[in-house]
Amino acid sequence: MVFLLLEVFLFSQLAQYRSVWRMATNKDVVLKLEEIHKQYESADRSPVEVLKGVSLTVKRGDSIAIVGPSGCGKSTLLNILGSLDSPTSGNIQLDGQELANLSEQELAAVRNKKIGFIFQSHHLLPQCSILENVLIPTLAEKGKASLDAVKRAKQLLESSGLEHRLTHRPFQLSGGECQRVAVVRALINQPSLILADEPTGALDHSNAETMTELLVKLNREDQATLIVVTHSMELAAKMETTYKLQNGIFSS
Repeated sequence: MVFLLLEVFLFSQLAQYRSVWRMATNKDVVLKLEEIHKQYESADRSPVEVLKGVSLTVKRGDSIAIVGPSGCGKSTLLNILGSLDSPTSGNIQLDGQELANLSEQELAAVRNKKIGFIFQSHHLLPQCSILENVLIPTLAEKGKASLDAVKRAKQLLESSGLEHRLTHRPFQLSGGECQRVAVVRALINQPSLILADEPTGALDHSNAETMTELLVKLNREDQATLIVVTHSMELAAKMETTYKLQNGIFSS
């Protein structure tokens, strides 16, 4: 009888351990794409297939570069990853949540809270200070930045070497500094995923190097999951993994 009770106890503990292990494993996966296809209608109404079955699993803290020739669908894929566009077919999960099941309002909340976007053009508001620009994503719910958000914004700007620029307007900064502000803005809500579309494309070599170092630093120190679409092989080489998008699929 004692042995039977011991066996039942050990079995229950093992089942509990397996459950915890499965939860931890699932938690590690930030983004999962399964057979993503994307079609557009051409001028003569015939379908043009841009993506032809792209699959990708991204774990927390990964850094990934997506490279390929112009027009191969890199930006289309990035827009789908960020829920700015929807696939023609296929499944996308972000933090275990199926994006196809969400309403437009729910998707907007996901983009604001879980995804940080960095574009080639920084899109800073000229009438706002640098600190105010960084805090804009935090205003969606209450219309006012919390003290914690202000503190985090100042810390991020300081870590980016911009602590002396808090009250400046974008026109008073260099292009490289504005792009650094855009990176900080993307991080302010502590997103699960950072998507960068040619983040160094509009920068000179020196500023491009600074931007690359900043992205690598944030990825390593904050475990910020990073996906970069780029033509720069120098930037791509700094990422842990590089995928080449060609003919609508990833190729080696």
